Amino acid sequence: MFKIKDRVVLGVVAGLAGNVLKMAVDEISIKKKISQRSFRETAAGVWVSKKSEATNIKGQILGGLLDFGMGILGGISTVHFLSKTGRDHVIIKGITSGITMGSLITFVMGTLPQNQVRPKDAASNLSYMLSHAVYGLVTTTVTAKLGHPSLFDAKPKNDYLDPTEPTTEQTIGQNIYQVKEQK
Repeated sequence: MFKIKDRVVLGVVAGLAGNVLKMAVDEISIKKKISQRSFRETAAGVWVSKKSEATNIKGQILGGLLDFGMGILGGISTVHFLSKTGRDHVIIKGITSGITMGSLITFVMGTLPQNQVRPKDAASNLSYMLSHAVYGLVTTTVTAKLGHPSLFDAKPKNDYLDPTEPTTEQTIGQNIYQVKEQK
C-alpha cells in the first residue's frame, strides 16, 4: 500500500479527508434541524458583516475555504501529534483532538465581535462538537493508515543513558570478542 513520507502532505490529505466527513455530519445536522447554521456560515461570519452575506453563495464559498483551511492546519498538527505520541489508541486520540480543536475554533469564532452569524443555542454547538469529533477520528485514522512508519519513529529522549539490557550491537560485539579470545 502507498505510504506518505512527508508530514505536511500527509497532514493535508488527512485534514481534507476529515473535513469532508465533518461537513457531511454538519449538513445532516442542518437537514434534521438540529443545528441552526452550517459551520460554513459561521466561518463566513468572521469575514462578512451581515448574515445575508454569509448565507449567499459567495459567503458559503468563503466560509468553506476558511473551514477547509482550518481542517488542513488541524491535519498537519494531528500528524505532528501522532509523530510524537505514536499511532496507538487512534480512536481516543482522534476524538479528543477533534473535540479539543473544535472547541477552540468555536470559542475563538464565537468571541470575535465582528462575527454576527455565530450560533448561540446548545444544539448547534453540540452538533459542531460531534462534527469535530468525527473530523478528529477520521484525521487520526487516515494519518495512522497512510503515514509511512518512519514518520512515527520516536527518537529516544535519554540517549545518553546506558541501556539496562545489552543491545543487539553490544551482544554481537561481545560474541565476536569471545570468539577472538578462544582462538
